[in-house]
Amino acid sequence: MNALLSQGNSHSATTEALGDNLPDMTEQYTTLTQWLAHCESLHPLGQRGIELGLERVRTVADRMQLRFDCPVITVAGTNGKGSTCAMLASILGQAGYRTGVYSSPHLVHFEERLRLNGEAIEADKLLSGFAAVEKARGTGDDEVSLTYFEFTTLAIFDVMSRAGIDVAILEVGLGGRLDAVNIIDADCAVITSIDLDHMELLGNTREAIGFEKAGIMRTGRPVVVSDPVPPQSVLDHALEVGADLWRFGVDFNVSGDKQQWGWAGRGRRYSGLAYPALRGANQLVNASGVLAALTALRDKLPVTAQAVRNGFAFVELPGRFQIIPGQPTLVLDVAHNPHSVAALAANLDAMGFYPTTHAVFGAMADKDLAPMLAKVGPLLDRWYFTDLPTSRAASGVDLQSAWEAQNTRNDASAKSFSDPMTALQAAIAAADPADRIVVFGSFYTVGGVLQQGVPRMQAKHLNS
Repeated sequence: MNALLSQGNSHSATTEALGDNLPDMTEQYTTLTQWLAHCESLHPLGQRGIELGLERVRTVADRMQLRFDCPVITVAGTNGKGSTCAMLASILGQAGYRTGVYSSPHLVHFEERLRLNGEAIEADKLLSGFAAVEKARGTGDDEVSLTYFEFTTLAIFDVMSRAGIDVAILEVGLGGRLDAVNIIDADCAVITSIDLDHMELLGNTREAIGFEKAGIMRTGRPVVVSDPVPPQSVLDHALEVGADLWRFGVDFNVSGDKQQWGWAGRGRRYSGLAYPALRGANQLVNASGVLAALTALRDKLPVTAQAVRNGFAFVELPGRFQIIPGQPTLVLDVAHNPHSVAALAANLDAMGFYPTTHAVFGAMADKDLAPMLAKVGPLLDRWYFTDLPTSRAASGVDLQSAWEAQNTRNDASAKSFSDPMTALQAAIAAADPADRIVVFGSFYTVGGVLQQGVPRMQAKHLNS
């Protein structure tokens, strides 16, 4: 069950620009902030840069003799990866396994990228991993330049591999085939929904993007495809490499009503399940893939029906259609592409009537804004567009201009703000108790309103 090296994004404003306060390059860094700043300085593409390819990261991983001595599950896809990882970890944790989950990006703190037994790791426990990567990069002619994502991924993998976990759950970053996570041979791969995103790097069709996601498949090992209508390129690649394909609607399926749901596939059946604690109709598709993966791995990681029920009941993941009770109601969602925004719109519509819905929105400059705005436009009455603390983001002013260019509602309005929290405070000031505020878009948008913890909404009449 050893996961060996295969042969064949950015972090938020938690890291400060250290400038002249950086230690000498020959000294050992003593804080996570210093290590992250060092990672940003190494590669010409910088912290925000992306350079796909496995040669550099595999070279360093080989020098580190990096390996996982436990079953590994990798999860790729356009949307639903984080939810899938969270549900896998929750069920396996309920079954008594020690879990390690790697995910990116994070909402507030870098340490969220590694969760051991459901808890974000402490910053100082990551330092040894960064030191191991730095040593393995070499010097002089042997030095390997790593991107921020590659360096931090290897550092976290090093810590995970020595953490005494029973199962490693690895969320794939951008794409799959050339993503740094793909240096690991997984015991089971999961591919969630596939849609158009990061098209400048992955291709401008679902078929091209599907091919990139399919790169996490391995010969003779299960791959669960939970997308109900997967691109043909995914199915073709499974056949080409000889993976054990588990396909939604063919090898497993779901059924249910408003009260409960059931799952059936390949010799196992679950009935009378409560819906996952993660809200949204789209989560049932993710949950079905989770059960397929656990069924495929039942010889290595057996779980009971009770662990499944408890795992779905207690799963938590901030920022995924997260509803914060209060007056007004607050909804947080990292929907940042047309597919996920369409799911958000459906979920908002299912919430029922609210007199006015206020929306705080920030996004990267490369996003396909028109279909995103069109999907939620009928549901959102007051827009609060915001700048974000990254050069990759569109400005609030530019987002507002894009919205104004396509807006056809005379009763809708928009303003721009310098940061997500200022935008949220403006929305709170304008909202009535029965209204709803939706914060969505980039991880930076949602993370920006969580810097001081989860906001608690209190109606104006309660403050008077």
